[in-house]
Amino acid sequence: MSAGPVIVTGAAGFIGMHVAERLLERGETVIGVDVFNAYYDPALKAARAARLEGRPGFTMVRMDIAEHEALLDLVRSSGAKRIVHLAAQAGVRYSIDNPFAYERSNLAGHLSVLEACRHGGVEALVYASSSSVYGERPLAGEGFKETDPAETPVSLYAATKRACELLSQSYASLYGFPQAGLRFFTVYGPWGRPDMAYFSFTQKILRGEPIEVYGEGRMARDFTYIDDIVDGIVGVLDNPPPHGAHEVYNIGDSNPVGLMDMIAALEGAIGRQSEKVFLSMQPGDVPATYADVSKLHALTGYRPAVGVEEGLRRFAAWYADFYGR
Repeated sequence: MSAGPVIVTGAAGFIGMHVAERLLERGETVIGVDVFNAYYDPALKAARAARLEGRPGFTMVRMDIAEHEALLDLVRSSGAKRIVHLAAQAGVRYSIDNPFAYERSNLAGHLSVLEACRHGGVEALVYASSSSVYGERPLAGEGFKETDPAETPVSLYAATKRACELLSQSYASLYGFPQAGLRFFTVYGPWGRPDMAYFSFTQKILRGEPIEVYGEGRMARDFTYIDDIVDGIVGVLDNPPPHGAHEVYNIGDSNPVGLMDMIAALEGAIGRQSEKVFLSMQPGDVPATYADVSKLHALTGYRPAVGVEEGLRRFAAWYADFYGR
C-alpha cells in the first residue's frame, strides 16, 4: 500500500462517500474533494459528508475540480500519490437541457485531474467512466466487452465519458503515470442518487403517485449494488496498471434485470404496489446494458455478491431510516 493520503473526488457523492468510507475502514488517510453542486438535493450530499467528516483520517475540501491550479496545489501540498476520481456531472437526461454543465465538470474537470497527476507526481489514477460509452446495442447472450466498439454514444453524457477515456489514454502515453477507467453499470443502493429510477420510484410510490416507466417497460439494466462497486474500485486502486499504461474495466453485476422485474422487487421491498404509466424511450437512453467483468475478475478477483432483491431491501431500509418513512 502506497504511503500518503488518497484523494477521492466527488466524495460527497453516492459512490465517492462509500469509497471514502471503505478506505478509512482499512486505515487510509483520505482527502475528499467536492463542489456540492445542486444537481440534486444538497442536503443529501451534506448528510453524506457529515458521515465522513467526523472520522479520523478524513478531510473534506470544497473545490471545483475544474479549477486546475487549486487542484494541483492540493495534490502537491498533501503529498497524495493516488487519486480516485469520481466527481462528474451525472445524468443522461439532464445533459439534453444542460450541456455546458458537462463541458466543465466532465471535460475540463477530467483534464484538470490529469494535469494535477502529471505535475503533482501522482503514481496511480482510478477514474469513473460509464457503460453508456457502448451506445445502443442489442442484449445478446454475452456481456459488453472492453474491446467492443465505443464510437457511437447516444447522449452527450456518454460522449464526455468516452472523451475522458481518450484524454487518459493520451496522458498515459505521454507522461507515463498509470491510469484505470471503470465503466460503471447502473449503481444503486443506500445513500444513492435521487435522479436514479429506483430512488424516484420509491419516492412516488410512497406518496401514492404513479411512476413513469420508459421504454414501455422493456428495458434491462445491469443493476450493481454499491458494496460490489466499491470492491472493484478498491481492487483496481491496489492493482494499478504498469507505468505508461491505461486500462478500462467494466464494473457491473453481469446479470441484466428487466425494468419490470426491478419494479416488482422494489414493490416487494417497500411493501406497496405502484400505479404505472408506460411511456416511450427517452432521448439518450439505451435499451439494455450487460457487463462482461472477466477482465476485472482476472485482475482483482471481483465477484458481485448482492442480487437486486437483497440490494433493494437494503436500500428500502436505509430510505425508511433516513427519511423517517
